[in-house]
Amino acid sequence: MMTTFFNLLNLPYFFIPFVGLIGLLVGSFLNVVIYRLPLMLEQSWQRECHQYLNIDTAQDTPVQTFNLALPLSHCPQCKAGIKPQHNIPVLSYLFLKGRCAACQHIISPRYPLLELLSAVSAMIVADHFGLTLTTVFALLLTWSLITLSFIDIDHQLLPDTITLPVLWLGLFLSLFNIFVDPYASITGAIGGYLSLWLVFHVFKLITGKEGMGYGDFKLLALLGAWLGWQYLPLIILLSSLVGSVFGFTLIAFYKHDHKVPIPFGPYLAMAGWLALLYGKGLNQFYFSAFGL
Repeated sequence: MMTTFFNLLNLPYFFIPFVGLIGLLVGSFLNVVIYRLPLMLEQSWQRECHQYLNIDTAQDTPVQTFNLALPLSHCPQCKAGIKPQHNIPVLSYLFLKGRCAACQHIISPRYPLLELLSAVSAMIVADHFGLTLTTVFALLLTWSLITLSFIDIDHQLLPDTITLPVLWLGLFLSLFNIFVDPYASITGAIGGYLSLWLVFHVFKLITGKEGMGYGDFKLLALLGAWLGWQYLPLIILLSSLVGSVFGFTLIAFYKHDHKVPIPFGPYLAMAGWLALLYGKGLNQFYFSAFGL
């Protein structure tokens, strides 16, 4: 039975949809992480502040257990638990016509769209790298970047609880030359962090304002650790171009307040993912365009 399954995995028309199915399931979990992790961090920071300030919270209302597993999934409006048959990625949303089964409250379409994003990006990665160990780690990086991007969009936060372990994983993988060698990985991590750190302080010195957050430095360091220093210029260029176009569009056409910061993490993540898949060709085009 297992032999037949592994033989099927060698067939692209089976392997790629299979990875897409896994991507749908992972996308459902990513929705949970994106919503709950920032709240978990906020609760942790509050407890640390109370301890530091010696504030007695014993008389406060007991805090309900809140983590990635508990409480179980429920409607945010009526608090009714979501039944297993109503928690199938994408299909349940379509079957329920985008509404809660209990109270008919509208469910955000972002949930199925993120599940589809997770699945489609996973299929692209599987098609690019094939049935290899590289695919497994490329999928982990892809899903991590999706999670970080949406948390940054919602909260302008790139949690260290995701960024730092994934950064260290990239450095560890370089010992086996999974993506790059140790020299390229280490220098990529250092260069990624210092390049944006330098831009941050120069911008602050000139304008007196902070142009980005420290999470952006760590995210570029993460990408440098996975992809090597050679792709840092490409990632910075792509993310800056996309960010500038998107920011200008928001301000010009959607009256976005220019004083309200726009998260830069999603653009870094998008550029890093493109570099993961197509970096070699993009780098060749980039250098040839400038005659290098």
